[in-house]
Amino acid sequence: MLNWIKHLDRLLRGEITSLPALRNRGLEVPIPGIAVMIDLLGLAYGLCMGLFAVTGSGSGAAMQIPASMIKVPALFLLTLLVTLPSLYVFNTLVGSRLSFAGTTRLLLCALAVMLAVLASAGPIVAFFSVSTTSYEFMILLNVVVFAVAGMLGLGFLLQTLQRMAIASEMASVGVIAELQPVIPDVSPDQTQGAPKAQSAPPEFKGHSPLERLGGQLISGEVKSVFRIWLVVFALVGAQMGWVLRPFIGAPGQPFTWLRPKQSNFFMAVASDLAHLVGGDSKGH
Repeated sequence: MLNWIKHLDRLLRGEITSLPALRNRGLEVPIPGIAVMIDLLGLAYGLCMGLFAVTGSGSGAAMQIPASMIKVPALFLLTLLVTLPSLYVFNTLVGSRLSFAGTTRLLLCALAVMLAVLASAGPIVAFFSVSTTSYEFMILLNVVVFAVAGMLGLGFLLQTLQRMAIASEMASVGVIAELQPVIPDVSPDQTQGAPKAQSAPPEFKGHSPLERLGGQLISGEVKSVFRIWLVVFALVGAQMGWVLRPFIGAPGQPFTWLRPKQSNFFMAVASDLAHLVGGDSKGH
């Protein structure tokens, strides 16, 4: 477990997705370990999300908490299941040599980033769950948190795809990326006897996982294809969340694992926003 946490920490710091690491070892993360971390982080956020149900303003159903804990990781893993084939085909069409297992590993890493962002925002959601009486506000707060996590996770995915393409090209021509910052040697005379500074370790050269690497870019067509897929992923994830609702527990409604099929995510968010601005109260 500790080793999996260390892998997640290295992923968030950008060590695993640095160009030297990708060139030498590829995207080196354990699939079982990263899947377990996704589940644990989702459980943690689900706990914070379902907390509103047991407050005086929620549904009063304590079962909403374990239900939300199960549904949050299920939301992301089901979205992965639905969108993985399309990403693999898109990836193949633009000339990538990434295997199906490699594509799965890459998507799991992106989901781990999303869930890490969600879990880090969990205490904020829990605080508002016990300090507000507005159900509509809690819905919109969670939508914003999910949107931020999704944008960061998909940004990670796009940047990592670009780095993998660059690393593959570098490996084929035997070139070390000129983009990596190297600490220059400093003579003892300049530092009054201080020892020479060393280059940064080859495994990690200081790039964050979301940082755009200047000077080396994959083609505009490739980026356009992947951006289209990112939109597809976001749309599927949003609608999947609507299918799996409720996550919070509407006041005045009994607990249920799933609500009847109606409307869609985007119409529901627009309706909640209108009710919040208008000062009305309702429940899905």
